[in-house]
Amino acid sequence: MTISIEKLIDGLRSITDADFTCDNVYQFLAAKPVDVDSITKYFFWSENFYTRNLIYKDERFELMAICWESGQVSRVHNHADQRCWMSVPVGKLRGQNFRAVEIDESKGFCKLEETNNFNLSDCLTAKVELEEPIHQILNLPEFNQRAVSLHIYSKPFDSCLCYCRDTDTFKEVPLFYTSIRGKLCSSVKL
Repeated sequence: MTISIEKLIDGLRSITDADFTCDNVYQFLAAKPVDVDSITKYFFWSENFYTRNLIYKDERFELMAICWESGQVSRVHNHADQRCWMSVPVGKLRGQNFRAVEIDESKGFCKLEETNNFNLSDCLTAKVELEEPIHQILNLPEFNQRAVSLHIYSKPFDSCLCYCRDTDTFKEVPLFYTSIRGKLCSSVKL
C-alpha cells in the first residue's frame, strides 16, 4: 500500500532526532512506498541533465525528486558527511559505490576503486553508508526509460565533493535546485 508524499513528510517529521538514524529512516521508507500520483507535480525533465526538484526542506532534512532521462548519470560524489536515503518509484536506476584507495587532500588527489553496485526500482529503498559515502547514480541506456528517485538528505547541504576518475582528482562543487515545491527556478533553462 502506498502513501502520499504529504504523509511521507509528516511521518519523517514525526521521527524524533534521537531516532532519525540510518536504519530507522531506511526501515520507515521501505515500509511506506510513495504514491507516484502524489509527486508528479515535482517532475521536471531535461535532455541535458538530470533535474533536482526540492519537495520539502527544514533544518533536519530535505526531500527531493530527481528526474533522470534514459542514459543520464550523476557525477561520482559524496554527501558532505550527511546521511542519505533514496527510493525509486518510477523506472530503474543503478547505484555504484566507490572506495578511496589513495587520497592526498592537500593536492586534491583521490584514486577510487569500484566496490559494490545495486539496482533500484519498484520503490526499493537504499541508504548511503557514512563509512563508504562515495557513489554514483546511473540511469543506464539499457534500462531504456525515464526514472525518478526520491532522496532524503539529513542534514541539508548545498555543496559536495565530486571526483574525476580520469584525472584522480576531486573538488567541492555547489548544488542547485531545478525546481522548488513544484515551481521551476527562474535561473533554470530546460
